[in-house]
Amino acid sequence: MSYNTAYKRWSGVGPYYAMFPLSFVNEIVENFTRRGQRILDPFAGRASSVFAGAASGRPSIGIEINPVGWIYGKTKLAPASADDVRDRLDEIVQIAQSLSSGAGNELSEFFHLCFSESSLRFLIAARNNLDWRRIKVDRTLMALILVDLHGVRARSFSNQMRQTKAMSPEYSVNWWSERGLTPPHIDPKELLEKKIKWRYAKGIPETAKSSMWLGDSCQLLKRIQQQMINDNNSKRFKLLLTSPPYIGLSDYHRDQWLRLWMLGGEPDYRRSEGKYKGRFASQTDYKKLLSNIFFQSAEMMSQSGYVYVRTDAREQTFEITHEVLKTAFPRWREQIIDCPYSKNTQTALYGDKTKKPGERDIILRGPRA
Repeated sequence: MSYNTAYKRWSGVGPYYAMFPLSFVNEIVENFTRRGQRILDPFAGRASSVFAGAASGRPSIGIEINPVGWIYGKTKLAPASADDVRDRLDEIVQIAQSLSSGAGNELSEFFHLCFSESSLRFLIAARNNLDWRRIKVDRTLMALILVDLHGVRARSFSNQMRQTKAMSPEYSVNWWSERGLTPPHIDPKELLEKKIKWRYAKGIPETAKSSMWLGDSCQLLKRIQQQMINDNNSKRFKLLLTSPPYIGLSDYHRDQWLRLWMLGGEPDYRRSEGKYKGRFASQTDYKKLLSNIFFQSAEMMSQSGYVYVRTDAREQTFEITHEVLKTAFPRWREQIIDCPYSKNTQTALYGDKTKKPGERDIILRGPRA
């Protein structure tokens, strides 16, 4: 991929497990909408669909329950200026230098094998001082930190680790110890200055007015619908483009436990306790969630619009998703496209050689489309 435009440089912000391929979202946005038409994604992840729409003149709204994905998406839509980010980086570096050498001693062995002392002090300073929820520059700097919080050794803050998801502390400590791997000794400021220089080299992409919402779509879709009612000029959505979590496949909050610690969470690897944040095991709960989301979304869709849902090819996930969509959009014409994996999946790189069933795309066309 050639990173010769601002859009391409910013679209990659946010390593995230099972993220949409950029070529896929670009194609769907171009084929199913025109400039000025609105796009909705209630399971936005790192907001690839929202950013693709916004950068091509389609006002878009995304909702994401995981703060990590939300920060990525929110930052891509409206990053702070490079100079402001550099200035804020300098402030965090100064705070880190003022911390005692014992900073982080209360953290487990994992943290001291994952990060060098200087990196850990910097990360603690950033964790304690960046107001990423409210302040654009703090959010932008935090997003850039999260991108390389863990990944390839010597090109990130961490000892060798996957970039898209963090493994458990016990597994990681054993893996590093068996191989004699120590955390890379890097200069956090130098590392981030290089990342900032590269990210901003082509500028900041122009985007249509769009937004990312943090929280549960079951509640937030009601607020979005109320905004449409209050604003008589608000257009209905032309495209619903999304990919809900798959049954039993992944726990996005657990996979992102280390980045969630960076955002102020607990420093441990645990299953998610919040509703709709864990690995879906109950088919009943899964169907309830999809019904809530897709029925609310249907009320905001144009009758000449399109629904494009990428889902799991496994029978239980596909059948529930298919059934809910047919019920929520009863008069919409349907097309199903099989998407088998044509090459090794990312998990194969880490020893998982099991054959994956792939995915299936469900496309619905409105009665007047």
